[in-house]
Amino acid sequence: MGVTKTDFMRGMQCPRMLWLDRHRPEFRVIPPEVQELLDRGNEFGDRAMGMFGPFVETTVRREDGRLNISAMLKKTQELLREGTPVICEAAFSHYNNYCALDILRRTENGFSMYEVKNSDEVKEQFVKDVAFQRYVVTKCGLPVRSCFVVLPGDGEEYRVEDVTPQARQLYRWVDENIWRLGKVKFSKEEVFVQVGPQCEEPYRCWYYDYCHGEK
Repeated sequence: MGVTKTDFMRGMQCPRMLWLDRHRPEFRVIPPEVQELLDRGNEFGDRAMGMFGPFVETTVRREDGRLNISAMLKKTQELLREGTPVICEAAFSHYNNYCALDILRRTENGFSMYEVKNSDEVKEQFVKDVAFQRYVVTKCGLPVRSCFVVLPGDGEEYRVEDVTPQARQLYRWVDENIWRLGKVKFSKEEVFVQVGPQCEEPYRCWYYDYCHGEK
């Protein structure tokens, strides 16, 4: 597996974080309050799958619980050929760079993609997240016309924000960084980065203690 969406976002925050994810995950510390936020986000994402009515989810797991990426990629292509209107966790890979879209919806002139976030606003990192996915899907030849972020609604269950222009503008930025981060991920030597603001922005790094010499 090359660079995933998670790899890309974490690597752009700090290349060392990406390297540690791959080579030294035993030093990862996820605070309970952070894990709770992640769990709530997953629950919101699961509910949002049905926001457009019936859907088909591609998620396939191996016996050990890990995602079966090859099976998900195959299932996604089968659903696309069948004309499935709404696919959740639609999986795509280009030169082993991988993403799975929260929601992929067929439209009259192509497809719309939706990234689901349990947040009260569209944050910069959400748009970058969408931009990475759009890059991979576009490279796979799928005509994605619109990109949206789905948030909890104010008075309604969901609020949908159009981020298509921003995601398009970041296409070259993704292209310039995805291959660099691929080299970082698979480097045999540990990547060192001076501690700084990236240790806590936009999220506190799970290797904070490790990099600050507290382990």
